[in-house]
Amino acid sequence: MNKDTKIIELKNISKSFGGEPVLQNLSLEIHDKEFITLLGPSGCGKTTTLRIIGGFETPDEGDVCFMGEKINELPPYKRNVNTVFQRYALFPHLTVFENIAFGLRVAKMKEARIVKVVQRMIELVNLRGFEKRKIDTLSGGQQQRVAIARALVNNPRVLLLDEPLAALDLKLRKDMQKELKNIQRETGITFIYVTHDQEEALTMSDTIVVMANGKIQQIGSSTDIYNEPENAFVADFIGEANIINGTMVEDEKVRLLGVELDCVDKGFGKNTPVDVVIRPEDIEVVDPSQAKLVGVVEDVIFKGVHFEMSVRCHNCEWLIHSTVAQKVGEEIGMQIDPFNIHIMNKMFLAENNTIITEVYYSDKENNTTTFLLEGSEVTIPGVFYEEGTKIRIDLPPDALYIAGDGNGQLDEVYIESVIWKGEHNEIILESDERKWIMQSDIDEQVATYISLGFDFSKATVSEVA
Repeated sequence: MNKDTKIIELKNISKSFGGEPVLQNLSLEIHDKEFITLLGPSGCGKTTTLRIIGGFETPDEGDVCFMGEKINELPPYKRNVNTVFQRYALFPHLTVFENIAFGLRVAKMKEARIVKVVQRMIELVNLRGFEKRKIDTLSGGQQQRVAIARALVNNPRVLLLDEPLAALDLKLRKDMQKELKNIQRETGITFIYVTHDQEEALTMSDTIVVMANGKIQQIGSSTDIYNEPENAFVADFIGEANIINGTMVEDEKVRLLGVELDCVDKGFGKNTPVDVVIRPEDIEVVDPSQAKLVGVVEDVIFKGVHFEMSVRCHNCEWLIHSTVAQKVGEEIGMQIDPFNIHIMNKMFLAENNTIITEVYYSDKENNTTTFLLEGSEVTIPGVFYEEGTKIRIDLPPDALYIAGDGNGQLDEVYIESVIWKGEHNEIILESDERKWIMQSDIDEQVATYISLGFDFSKATVSEVA
């Protein structure tokens, strides 16, 4: 087999728990000898995807195929797949050797062969000399190596790893990242790895699958994902980035913060709202007279290999990484090569939240208008239209807020993404029937449910002819 061989295919997989969708029409191809990482925040569906591949969960819709054959109903023990979980589930009463040999003994392999195969695994995971040690005498990293050896000893075609490094300290985690990649290369086994750690994914993976809200956002190599993110979520989640609202004036020219800059992207149309992504390391600090973008240094932090500077430009906060520190309060120019300005379509295309509806009830005496929104009565104060009148309500992003007391107009609204745009967080939410865009200074928690309120004093209400 080679890396061009498709070993696992997920076709239009959907899965819900308690009526809440966890995976939504997900399709993915995984190739032989590939180290593929499912990456995303908590609640994005990556572990559920792994469990469906392993046979621990069954999809509500869609098919799981192994070497072209559908295996939806095949139990885990009949799949040529092994799993390493966050908790290693080792046998504390057995030695390192016997833990690794356990699966071979269940398979009734001859003792001489068991000794040979287990010893090879022990050497592969660098545990020579630990054969007779009990599990409770090992460090966390050593226990993890035993768990990996036990999972590999039966020579599975695929190894599933569900955040196996999460319990380790930083240095050990970095060491084990290298070990895992070396083991995968040496064995040639397909590794499917789950993590929320971006650096971990970038370090080890041949292919990264970025997930959010039960959907795949982007698939690509580490360099593709970092240098060419497909949307603001990926750009924000992978590494650090300045994500600014902009307008594509025409091909190869973008306007942001009132300044026009050359870029290399095309095909967005004229005067199209876009998201502009610029990595902190791609901003060159120059004399203010040499740059279109000029800002004031507000903070400087030494990060070991570079200085991280927070710069205020046109009331927008920028992050710059440089090997040379500037002084706090100093005015600097920010120069950006056109190739380092990345243009993306906006995740929410409309500038406002528009509701077109009919007046359900009105009160002329109190000057109020009530309409139905997803089955709930919502009243607009200070506005009167006769019952049955068709109206349009435009709510700008800053007219939406999270009702901390739970007394908003819509309950159980899902926070889909939170992206810092230099001046505020741009938050995309989803209710039962639609999506919303909100602006907030607070860094809200993704994948949670909130009560959504509307400030109608910032809304525009008009009659639809």
